[in-house]
Amino acid sequence: MKAVTWHGKRDVRVDTVPDPRIEQPTDIVVGITSSGICGSDLHLYEVLGPFLEEGDILGHEPMGVVEEVGPEVTAVRPGDRVVIPFNVSCGTCFMCGQGLHSQCETTQVHEQGSGAALFGYTKLYGQVPGGQAEFLRVPFGNTLPIKVPDGPPDDRFVYLSDVLPTAWQAVEYAAIPDGGSVAVLGLGPIGDMACRIAQHRGAGQVIGVDLVPERLERARLNGVDALDVRDPDLAKVIRDKTGGRGPDAVIDAVGMEAHGSPTAQMTQQMTSLLPDPVQGWLMKRVGVDRLHALYLAIEIVRRGGTISLSGVYGGMADPMPMLRMFDKQIQLRMGQANVHRWVPDILPLLVDGDPLGVEGFATHRVRLEQAPAAYQMFQQKRDGAVKVLLQP
Repeated sequence: MKAVTWHGKRDVRVDTVPDPRIEQPTDIVVGITSSGICGSDLHLYEVLGPFLEEGDILGHEPMGVVEEVGPEVTAVRPGDRVVIPFNVSCGTCFMCGQGLHSQCETTQVHEQGSGAALFGYTKLYGQVPGGQAEFLRVPFGNTLPIKVPDGPPDDRFVYLSDVLPTAWQAVEYAAIPDGGSVAVLGLGPIGDMACRIAQHRGAGQVIGVDLVPERLERARLNGVDALDVRDPDLAKVIRDKTGGRGPDAVIDAVGMEAHGSPTAQMTQQMTSLLPDPVQGWLMKRVGVDRLHALYLAIEIVRRGGTISLSGVYGGMADPMPMLRMFDKQIQLRMGQANVHRWVPDILPLLVDGDPLGVEGFATHRVRLEQAPAAYQMFQQKRDGAVKVLLQP
């Protein structure tokens, strides 16, 4: 089959690799019909190379049609249409029972000290082949796939794999009061969708912050008060818009590669020149993220407010302004999205209507063979790229 594979920093290719097969009695094989390129895929493209091996298959936002099932699979059958969550979770352990599928005890990567395995996402999370491919082997066929109805286009459902539950959890963790205010930092796929979900769930004021003109305009068209992060008076502008206090909640949808963090960016770039084993050792012990977005969140959130982190961070030596956070009595929540936890809330919004605008959410749909150019376009934020769907 054809699959998108990692070959080095900013080097992804479409290779011919062996077809996946049933390995365990509860496995299924899915023929992929759509698979997204995620903002966190760009961390693999740019920063996290030490935790990848040449030929690793990327992608964790797939959906498709069941092609084959193992002998103990009863929940789905060939021909069923399914979305595959990015968490590889069993659905039956203690953590899954608590709604913490990203901490699944069956698939935790103990040798790395990590939570649940993820599709297509480095040795840190199990090195499981991903879904930017023609076919995907999926374990836990009775509990992991999300069965969706035939009829509506893939765009209606594919974001259940990651974008929708990640943005939903970001808003849930933000604890925005009814009619309250929220600032969303970063208007890529997660930030854009978080704005829509916050509006849908009753936020009275949604402020979006980014630096890409097309993303700012896209948010404005959806009723978001969109501001350019490069405004030197940004913090004051946001406070002035929120009664002088700052927003009730801030969602950081940027993560480890934030603009405006030149020292940390230089550190990341210098580290990337070292041999992979040395890079990996350093990143796991003294890695530093670009924290401009997080620092901005701490600065602008009102006293007693909440910061919700959905952007991926990976630094082990990040300097945090603990005095400022303690003084402002900030509440902080974060973590990988627990996909199945939020499916019952989200799926009804996709079946009979489209209140979140998912059918028009993708900015680009390209063939799988065009993935290398699509990664480059998305990483460089060219051509208005916000969400790219690959279609085998």
